[in-house]
Amino acid sequence: MKIDNETVDKMAHLARLEFDNEAKKEIIKDMNNMLAFIDKLNELDTSNVEPLIYMSDEVNNMRNDEVKQEITQHEGLKNAPQHDSDYIKVPKVINK
Repeated sequence: MKIDNETVDKMAHLARLEFDNEAKKEIIKDMNNMLAFIDKLNELDTSNVEPLIYMSDEVNNMRNDEVKQEITQHEGLKNAPQHDSDYIKVPKVINK
């Protein structure tokens, strides 16, 4: 596979990007280098290689969640720009 101007134009359209001619030349060069690297990797014999699922053999030691009351509702409302006695007031963002 070879990357050309038409391929870059299609990808740029899909990504909603615009490139000038100099940038397009650099992109074509870089993408062709990437494809050449992938072709080089395809030459390797990986028939006896196990697929890598995790990057390490480490196991996550998860802690149990504990519900804590760090601040009170009154303290939480102190920093709100607008609030009533129980809730933070925010502007309406959905119009029906």
